[in-house]
Amino acid sequence: MSKPIRIFLPLVGFVVFALAGTALAADPRYPDWPCAQAKVPEVSVAAVWAGPALDDATGKWKDDAETSALVARLSARRTPIEDAEAQISKYLASKPANKSEAGKELFAGVFETLNEQRSSVMSGLERTMRKQRAAAEKIREDTATLHGLQDAASPDQTKINALADQLGWQTRIFEDRSKVVRFVCDVPNAIDQRLFALSRAIQQGMED
Repeated sequence: MSKPIRIFLPLVGFVVFALAGTALAADPRYPDWPCAQAKVPEVSVAAVWAGPALDDATGKWKDDAETSALVARLSARRTPIEDAEAQISKYLASKPANKSEAGKELFAGVFETLNEQRSSVMSGLERTMRKQRAAAEKIREDTATLHGLQDAASPDQTKINALADQLGWQTRIFEDRSKVVRFVCDVPNAIDQRLFALSRAIQQGMED
């Protein structure tokens, strides 16, 4: 009796290739970073803010309901940047007596909130990378087991079919995760761009 054709080798090859591709793209300082984009762990205030020092503004935005609500709206990526800029202009125009303090507190809130979002996304990407490594190893192990079953003198077709189905699901999950990672890798840069844009709008509103 001829032995069953070995299956899943191309799929396992895809898994190994996909994982190796992300590893090669990662900065060696950050072995769990899966993105082609360089990992920048933190954005400094100085990199995005040319306004007055924020030393006396940090945290104060949380004490004001109006400011904290605006920070939440501005930080939400579903809020179009044009709408965010209009809300900033309107808010600061309503604070003629203390526009500088209001602008500082507003930016402090936006900076803190977006940095937290950014850190959360980056941590999630690294957790997913660790899961992908573990998944790739499991797929390799199960594939070796499958080939052993297929090469047996009396192959157990029931076990072969069950393990083949399991490998199919494992590989699809791996591929789906890889697609999600590629999409989410763009999010930190999108947050950075939003932070730059909001910073400019707040500084402009303080000057008007």
